[in-house]
This record gives sequence, C-alpha cells and structure tokens, in this order.
Amino acid sequence: MTGSHGAPLAGLRVLEFGQIAAGPFAGSLLADLGADVVKVERAGAGDGMRQWPPLMGEPDAPARYSGNFASVNRNKRSIAVDLKSTEDKTRVLELTRAADVVVENFRAGTLDRLGLGYDAVAEGNPRIVYCSISGYGHTGPYAQRGAFDVTVQAVSGLMSVTGDEHGEPVKCGVPVGDFVAGLYAAYTITAAVHRARRTGRGARIDCSMLGTLLGIAALQTSEYFGTGRDPRRLGSAHPRNAPYRAFRAADKSFVVAAGNDDLWRRFCAVVDLPRLADDPRFRTQELRARNQDELTELLAPPFLERDAAAWLAAFEEAGVPCAPINTFSEILGDPQVEAMGLVKPLDLPNGVTTSTVTFPVPITGHVAPLRPPPLLGEHNDEVAKEWLDEHGEH
Repeated sequence: MTGSHGAPLAGLRVLEFGQIAAGPFAGSLLADLGADVVKVERAGAGDGMRQWPPLMGEPDAPARYSGNFASVNRNKRSIAVDLKSTEDKTRVLELTRAADVVVENFRAGTLDRLGLGYDAVAEGNPRIVYCSISGYGHTGPYAQRGAFDVTVQAVSGLMSVTGDEHGEPVKCGVPVGDFVAGLYAAYTITAAVHRARRTGRGARIDCSMLGTLLGIAALQTSEYFGTGRDPRRLGSAHPRNAPYRAFRAADKSFVVAAGNDDLWRRFCAVVDLPRLADDPRFRTQELRARNQDELTELLAPPFLERDAAAWLAAFEEAGVPCAPINTFSEILGDPQVEAMGLVKPLDLPNGVTTSTVTFPVPITGHVAPLRPPPLLGEHNDEVAKEWLDEHGEH
C-alpha cells in the first residue's frame, strides 16, 4: 500500500504483532504518520481488543465492531495467521525480510520461542528495527512477569502519588502505563529507523512499561534523589506550587493555577483577600507550597460563595490560568477542540460511522489519514502481493 509522499513516514513498512493497547498504540502513531502498518493477528480470534465494548452496530448482529479496537487500529491492514503452522510462520518470516520495523508486545521471549524473535529476524534482515514492548523489559528478575496497566502503575510508584492525601492510592483514569510505553516505542523506533537508513544496521529496542513510567516521573524521582524522602499524594495540589489545585465552588469544583508571584497577587485580588499577598507565610512560591494546607483552609470559605462559572470568568479576566473540570462529553464538544480539528468521523468496516480523536499534532505538508480499521485477516493476499514478489524477495 503506497502512502502519501507528504507523509513523514511514507514508505516505511511496519509489521505489528500487537495486542490490546501498548503495541497497537505505537503502531497507530506510525500509521497516522504514513507508515504502512500490517497487523499480524491470530487466525480465528485476532487481537483480544476486538471484543471490547463499545461494540458498534445493531444489537446481536454478527458484524458489530469494537470502538475501542478502532481507536488504536485505524490506518492499518490485518493479516490472520497461525504461528504454530510451519507454512504461516515461514510466510511471516518472509514478510519480516521485507519490513523496516517489527513492533511486538507479547510477554518477553514469546516470539523467540516461535522462531520470530529479534535474532531470527535480524539474521535475514540486518537493517530491521525490532521493538519489543513489555511490562518489565527482557532482563532482570521481573522479565517473565505478566503485566497490565494497573500493575505497572502500582509497582512504578505512580499510584503512590496519585489520589487524595488521606485516601487510598488510585490509578490514573487513563491507562498511562500502556500509552506512555507506546509513545516511547514510536519515538524510539523513528530514531532507530533514521540511524538504520544512514548505517544499514537496525536495532533491538527493549521498551518497558516500568522504565517509561519512571521516565515521565522525572519531577518525583528528582525530588526523592534530592531529599531522600518519598513524594506524597496531594490530590490535585502541587508539591512545589500553590495555589495550584482544584477548589470547590458553590456548585462544583474548578481548577486554578497561580504559578508565580505575579499571578499570586492577581489571584489575591480576584478572591478579594489582598492581605494574603504579603502574608509572611505566603510571600514566595516556596512558602506557599510549604504552607498550602493553611492557605487552602483560608481560601475554601470564599470560594463557596460563588458558582464555578463566576470564578472562572473572574480569573480569566485577571489573566490567571484556570479551567473547568470537564467530562469527556464536555471537552469533546468544546469549541477549542472543534477549532483544532481534533475530532473526526471514522468509518468502520461494518458500515457504522463513529468519531475518533485524530493524530493531535499538526505537521505542515501532511494530513493524518483516517482509513477504517481492518477486519481480521482482511489483507492477507494484498500484503503478500505487495510486500513479496513471486520469488519471495523484496
């Protein structure tokens, strides 16, 4: 399948052995940028996310299609194979010789046992960029452990700083373990492809959910390294800034972030408490953060006197960053999201049209495609014809 010449990754061939979230999300990022991503699925069953609700289509109809699956598998093609079949495995190995990239997120060692690990693939294609995504990587005592998003959020420390200060640790409502790993994988793949095109040598990428969650926890890990103390849960508050959190208004909560001394003085004017601006407990950002429990107690009563919309309008007029706490229905219908063109219609293979959040970073000269996600095995013959000639060469 030829892509647009304006697409940044046009001509890049990717075999994705992806399931559920992390691997498919990495593949979808590459596909959105023009790569030809071929999803290798198990014959008869496919990626388990195909069965995840919401299932789109008429109730009880056999052609219902998963909206979850569609969200991370658009712009791809699908081949269905039995990797325990010698014939199918040989064909897939031939496809790896025509590929630039392999992405997989099986448990460490699974594809090695099937004869499709990095060593086997690189032997026939030394320029391959082979990215394995797993919970704990391919080395160390946890390498063979299974992992789901919630377990890695827990073990990584992320849950220890998420939730109310006096409550139980909670996981992030978005599966950040899966999606951050997918982001790191796609980013590292593009860097390795750039090097492979320059040198002719590919790379093995060992992308772990644990490592990538620690990677985005730079502020928390540096706090521990600098103080020797564990960061703590603060709810919506910030450990180094205040007022920088959610507050309860008369009707509902909202967020305000007075992130420097100038904004702090404007904030005090809006809440009609100018004396707080020069209070010795709150004179600097460091002091406000240190004494934010006292500050919150002082601010809670006045905030209850007006609705959230009134406070948001007042802070906005004063130039103090603030925001409503939106539901997804509210933000997906927001005029800013509409102006950015983030929500687009997506046709499903069963004739149903849904909506999706398109690739969110505009690039001049490229419009992210929105081709339907594939039916299971829809492109078996097409991919073989395009990627392999009749002699099995590329």
